[in-house]
Amino acid sequence: MVGWAIAVHGGAGVDPNLPTDRQEQAKQLLTRCLNLGISALQSSASAIDVVELVVRELETDPIFNSGRGSALTEKGTVEMEASIMDGVGRRCGAVSGITTVKNPVSLARLVMDKSPHSYLAFSGAEDFAQQMGVEREENDYFITEDNKGMLKLAKEANSIVFDYRIPTTGYESCGSGVDTPIHMNGLPISVYAPETVGCVVVDSQGRCAAATSTGGLMNKKTGRIGDSPLIGAGTYACDACGVSCTGEGEAIIRGTLAREVAVVMEYKGLGLQEAVDFVIKERLDEGQAGLIAVSKTGEVAYGFNCVGMFRGCATEDGFMEVGIWE
Repeated sequence: MVGWAIAVHGGAGVDPNLPTDRQEQAKQLLTRCLNLGISALQSSASAIDVVELVVRELETDPIFNSGRGSALTEKGTVEMEASIMDGVGRRCGAVSGITTVKNPVSLARLVMDKSPHSYLAFSGAEDFAQQMGVEREENDYFITEDNKGMLKLAKEANSIVFDYRIPTTGYESCGSGVDTPIHMNGLPISVYAPETVGCVVVDSQGRCAAATSTGGLMNKKTGRIGDSPLIGAGTYACDACGVSCTGEGEAIIRGTLAREVAVVMEYKGLGLQEAVDFVIKERLDEGQAGLIAVSKTGEVAYGFNCVGMFRGCATEDGFMEVGIWE
């Protein structure tokens, strides 16, 4: 028996001028999700059930970029993606190109549990959702007025906009003071603040699990797939740990970031926080990202190399933290 631990995130790369009311809304949601997970763990729920439960809650609230409130493609539509992984047996499921499923993380869970596959995408994933009878909505359900405004700004700037959560009026200082543009695969982008969501859990039996969900990038090309549904990149769980990543998807993919945490624990003998710190420092090249992690012994850790990361964590011994900045 070990002590349980849980961590959640709502994205790394927060704009330093994000209005305080938006910061508070984010922290309230993270706190609510942590408490939801804590209650489930105290009731002896398994790690895999808890990560799905918590990410569903994050997908249902439009504060972050997943489910309802997802970022919009260049065509003004939503293409969501999610993955989930059970450290027991390294079972996993993932989906991409989702346009009608209310909770993509649960569809990913069904891919894992009810199909012979690990990953379904676009029309195939939608067909599977219909077969499974999951709750679905028209694409308009996922589109918010804030995101319509941010897509308009992105198109006017001919840019991918990461910080789609910045209101379109009244907060002109957001994104100011950025002297050097950030690059993605060598191309400059504007403000960097992706808000993918994720959860990692180790339960009292020492079982680890992880789940990640996102709407992707504002004004992204249709068909673009990021790190969130890619096992080993945005999400990974095994006997040793569970990891969920957020940030510059292309950099996370190149570094297979989530899997790297487990690798350096196994082959370098590092502890969880040491492994997280090493991976953030050594495996991102010039990319910007963050991650949350738990270990089979009940540890919890996080790290990021950008301005901030929406995150929260708690352990069975009573520790609880919700924060954004360092």
